[in-house]
Amino acid sequence: MSGRIAKPSGSQLKGWGKLTMEKYRRREGLCLAEGAKVVGELLRSFWKTEALLISSEKSERREEILAGVLSGIPIYRLTDREWATLSQDPSPEGVMAVAVVPPPADLAYRLEMEGGPLLLLHQVNNPNNLGALLRTAHWFGFRTVLLSEGSCEATNPKVIRTSMGSLFHLTVMENLDYDSILLEIRGRFRVVGSEIREGVAPHSCAAGTALLMGSESHGLPASLLAQTDERWRIPGAGEAESLSLPQAAAIMMYECVRKTVP
Repeated sequence: MSGRIAKPSGSQLKGWGKLTMEKYRRREGLCLAEGAKVVGELLRSFWKTEALLISSEKSERREEILAGVLSGIPIYRLTDREWATLSQDPSPEGVMAVAVVPPPADLAYRLEMEGGPLLLLHQVNNPNNLGALLRTAHWFGFRTVLLSEGSCEATNPKVIRTSMGSLFHLTVMENLDYDSILLEIRGRFRVVGSEIREGVAPHSCAAGTALLMGSESHGLPASLLAQTDERWRIPGAGEAESLSLPQAAAIMMYECVRKTVP
C-alpha cells in the first residue's frame, strides 16, 4: 500500500492492542509511538516503521501530509473507539506509529566502535525518569545507553513519550549485569559513578568516559561504586534533600562533553 488510507482489520487492531503490554512488545519486536513529535523523530531515525495510524477525529490535513510524504508506509485510519484501545496519551494528537524494535546490539562490538561517552543506568525503574534521561543523553551526544537488570523497559510507552522520541536515535542495551561487564567497560572507558554522600564535584573530562548512575531512590550499590575510577557528587547550597535523577544527570552529562561542545 502506498499513499492510501486504509481501514485496519480486526486482527491488526488486536495485535496492536497487545503492544501496550511488555511481554508482547518483546515477543513481537514491535512497539507503539504516539504523538506528532515522537512519530516525527521515529521517521527520521534508523528505526523502521511498520505502519502509521491516524485518528478519524483528528485527521484533518494530516491524512494528506502522511499520504503525500510517507509513501511506502501503510497508513490506517482508526475510529475514536479503536483509537481509545491503543492510546495512552491523556491528550491524544491523533497520530501513532507501529515501530520495529532493532535487534539487540553486541556489547563488545559497541564498546569497540563507540568513541564518545557512555551512559550506564542501574535499576532505573521509573519510566518518566528513564525517558527524561534518554532525552538528555540525546541532547548531549551520548549515542549509547546501557540499562542494568531491573531497569524499566526502554519501549515502555511512558518512556517513549517522555523521551520525546530521543529513544529512536540511541543504541539502548537492556538487562545487563554490571558486576560482570564493568571490567570490560573499564578496559576502554574511565568509569565515573554518581554518589550523593561523597565524591568530587563534576568536572570536564575526556571523551572516553562512562557515566554510571543509579536509581533516584537507592543510588548505586557499594559493589558497583567500588569498581568506579572516580565518584562525582553535586554540591548544593540550599536545604532541598537532593536533586532529581534527571537533573543530576543533566549536570554530569554536560561536564562529560563540555570540552567538545561548541
